[in-house]
Amino acid sequence: MATFLSDEHFAAAKAALATDPGFQSAIVGVELSAQFDVSGTPQGDVSYYLSIKDGAVDTAMGSNDAADVTVASDFETSKAISKGELNVQMAFMTGKIKVGGNMAKIMMHQSVLNEYARVLSGLDVEY
Repeated sequence: MATFLSDEHFAAAKAALATDPGFQSAIVGVELSAQFDVSGTPQGDVSYYLSIKDGAVDTAMGSNDAADVTVASDFETSKAISKGELNVQMAFMTGKIKVGGNMAKIMMHQSVLNEYARVLSGLDVEY
């Protein structure tokens, strides 16, 4: 079992994303890079990214300075999304996440972010 928002968590996520048919279907023809910043975690503020290009996906701890979009949230919101208790659209509509960058691109690919959240919510993670 991986600890939420750890290197092990994202190694498991990357493996799951690479083999999930729904996620793989959602990323066909997509080029998207997203930076996620989570404040107030037990480890302090944490950043991770999702990068999709040419049918390949990468997600890991750290920053992606060339991200198309940035998504900021607090730990409780990130945890609720990860557990599947809160969907991304509801979090955005209620102001629990802040989105910046290329808004048209994130709207065009919101199904990819939903699939990303769905796959990650199925991981065996310790909070």
